[in-house]
Amino acid sequence: MYVPFTAPRLETNETGAQGEMRMKIVAGAVLGAVLIGLSGAAVAQDKANGRPFWVGEHSWPNQQAFIDSGARCATKPLSDFDRTTIEEKIGPFIAARAQLLRDANANKGKPGGGGGGGGGGGTTVLGGVIQVYVHVIRSSSGAGDVSETRIAQQLNVLNAAFASTGWSFNLVDTTRTDNDSWYTMTPGSTAETQAKTALRKGSADDLNIYLANIGNGLLGWATFPSNYASAPSRDGVVVLSASLPGGNAAPYNLGDTATHEIGHWMGLYHTFQGGCARQETGGDIVADTPAERSAAYGCPTNRDSCTSLAGLDPIYNFMDYTDDGCMFEFTAAQDARMDALFSAYRYQK
Repeated sequence: MYVPFTAPRLETNETGAQGEMRMKIVAGAVLGAVLIGLSGAAVAQDKANGRPFWVGEHSWPNQQAFIDSGARCATKPLSDFDRTTIEEKIGPFIAARAQLLRDANANKGKPGGGGGGGGGGGTTVLGGVIQVYVHVIRSSSGAGDVSETRIAQQLNVLNAAFASTGWSFNLVDTTRTDNDSWYTMTPGSTAETQAKTALRKGSADDLNIYLANIGNGLLGWATFPSNYASAPSRDGVVVLSASLPGGNAAPYNLGDTATHEIGHWMGLYHTFQGGCARQETGGDIVADTPAERSAAYGCPTNRDSCTSLAGLDPIYNFMDYTDDGCMFEFTAAQDARMDALFSAYRYQK
């Protein structure tokens, strides 16, 4: 069950522990970007030499093959009709949220979740504590186990990543299941349906994370908030176990595959959705993430793939495809969308 924040938080100026956390995130991202830059030549050499590129236990001919496959994220895009329906539904929540913030800023703080404003007949929440159930799926021999330490490290990564948004995550329970079919599940498969039906806990506002050696060389996928009403048992996030901190899926083993997929679970789209035709397509429907022609990989500093539009590509954003060490931010407008979508589709549903 979702737990709202009771203490106010500042909307514009981060202070105290939150500000310190942001500094740690930025510092870590800068160091990661430096390390990625230093390894760039080696990656290019690997491509030239055709050396295998490993993601967990799956081998690609080289990193370019992995990039071209789209295996970074297998979250199924929503239809244009669904996107339009969502915008109509969350409009009142976005308006209510804006009013709450205007009122809060007049009093020097951002209100806690559960406060005020009816958005289309519902409560508008602004951050809160999301209860998390982690399901470790192993092979019948027990291969693929994930230690409690690594799970705790993953939760720490999530709480740091979402710190500026007011959302945090509390681990409630961890289950362990041995099942060969579920261990290598793929999106939309019978194995996925069976695993989630058997293991899922909680309601719409509880997060279920499934860890496994997922098939097809994928890193992860998620469901959107709007998917819950029609398929509640399929709700949640599936992540390659090797992508957790300490795993062997480098450069995707710092825990931000889960961050990215939970961004989808909270309702966010990829920053590169719609490419440079943002005005025509709506893109990611976030005003403060500049358009980019395609997904970014590695950490391509100063990349500008839509030169006729303002801003450099948002390569540091968690909803792009860059390496874990490159990602470190959600924007204010993404924060607003997460609040509105959680309010409309998950809060007390």
